[in-house]
Amino acid sequence: MEYRKLGNTDIDVSVICLGTMTWGQQNTMEEGHEQMDYALDQGVNFFDAAELYPIPPKPETQGKTEECIGSWFKKTGNREKVILATKVAGRSPMSWFRGEGTKLDRENIEAAVEASLERLQTDYIDLYQLHWPDRPMSMFGSGGIGYKHIDSESIPINETLQVLSDLVTSGKIRYVGLSNETSWGLSEFLKYSEMNNLPRVVSVQNAYNFLNRTYEQGMSEYFHRSQVGLLAYSPLAQGYLTGKYIDGARPEGSRTALFKRGDRYEVPGANDAIKSYVSYAESIGMDPSVMANAFVNSRDFVTSNIIGATTMEQLKLALGSIEVKLDEENLQVIEEIHRNNPNLCP
Repeated sequence: MEYRKLGNTDIDVSVICLGTMTWGQQNTMEEGHEQMDYALDQGVNFFDAAELYPIPPKPETQGKTEECIGSWFKKTGNREKVILATKVAGRSPMSWFRGEGTKLDRENIEAAVEASLERLQTDYIDLYQLHWPDRPMSMFGSGGIGYKHIDSESIPINETLQVLSDLVTSGKIRYVGLSNETSWGLSEFLKYSEMNNLPRVVSVQNAYNFLNRTYEQGMSEYFHRSQVGLLAYSPLAQGYLTGKYIDGARPEGSRTALFKRGDRYEVPGANDAIKSYVSYAESIGMDPSVMANAFVNSRDFVTSNIIGATTMEQLKLALGSIEVKLDEENLQVIEEIHRNNPNLCP
């Protein structure tokens, strides 16, 4: 395993981060425990969760993922071996969290932290992330519409940061991260942290894969100039880059077949682009999923690549990508495919 610094901290996190969002729905608690056992044995020291998980979000399953991790901590005593990240849900109509919504204000954040700590069976969270901004945003596969301004109430960033600062002071969280955030949002968080001596953002967790490299357009500069790296989620584009959904295929038991959540990656041109990446991987004798993960691993602005698996075979393939180094010829071909199919699924 390889390790990189988490932002400007002294923490080394594994380049592969274990994603957990299937535990409690597609995966049982026992299967989650098996994945954690194996990942830790392979050198993975970074786990990512959220109060929202498992996905898709439902009131009857909400929190089950954190409960799975907490039961594993209790069983194994491995809490100190893991850099644990989780998230508080941003503003949404999902009333089953705290009744009145999920604003990023003091009442909601403090309640969310306490509930996560209880489910995780720990007294601190290493990296606490805002799952999405409080302000209205186009996210999660908005079709490339981009920013459209909407006048709406939102909790001031400075106010949210003050709550997080108090949680750091109390020892309940160590560091702060963002997710599904823009360059404007990140710049505002950095500005207020510097102005008011509040916790500094150490990472941003956004989607990044062959079909969506928009992070490179502005956000990646923050790694080089401000030491804020990317925690890349969806490196396989919800499994589409494995090739299993090509031409509308729906393998039995797959997430898209079960939950019909693939709209983000079913846009004009995406199927042909996926075919190009899969075909090239196969031409060099590489599993398409390994090539996709190896590419994300290779980016200098990526702090950690958040992989997810529903089977041990998938997990082993994903973790094995750390041993694969794409050479200059590989990267040139990948760039050529990208130039012909730029950011089809932002």
